[in-house]
Amino acid sequence: MTTWLRMTLISLVAVLCSSCATLKSPRGANLQLDAAWVVLPTINNTETPQAGGRMDSILSSLLHIHGVTNLSLVAPSQDNNDLFETADRRQQQDALAQARQQGANYAVAAAVNEWRYKVGLDGEPAVGVSISIIDVASGQVVWSGTAARTGWSREAVSAIAQKATDKLLNDALSNTQ
Repeated sequence: MTTWLRMTLISLVAVLCSSCATLKSPRGANLQLDAAWVVLPTINNTETPQAGGRMDSILSSLLHIHGVTNLSLVAPSQDNNDLFETADRRQQQDALAQARQQGANYAVAAAVNEWRYKVGLDGEPAVGVSISIIDVASGQVVWSGTAARTGWSREAVSAIAQKATDKLLNDALSNTQ
């Protein structure tokens, strides 16, 4: 019986550790869901091409699901004919200025810090993202959080990114009106 119990405990620990997540975020700020929101171009700090664009898509979809109905995207300015995204901090600031001109109330700025499959037998997906919500008029960050998550070997990186982002947005929008 002790061997069976030991194997059960080892299996339970393996299951719990195989889909690990790290999340750091405060409870939500007092935000208005019916205000004008804009998603700024996501900064891609990874070696994965177009991870920022994928994050923009996930963010806009999840914001809409969470009740943000007046939402638009600001595309990064393309200074060259590069096939890869070029969003960086400067372009994110330019997009924030554009959002200010458009009369947006809140801007969502994100950075992708990891977006890959780990090397090894299982090839587990791994994602790391940071999200900030900015009061466009003042330029002040009203909420910020970061999350990292890994998944099962048969899960997609985008599925893990969606789970991490959804958790962050749950926290960010917990006190919304």
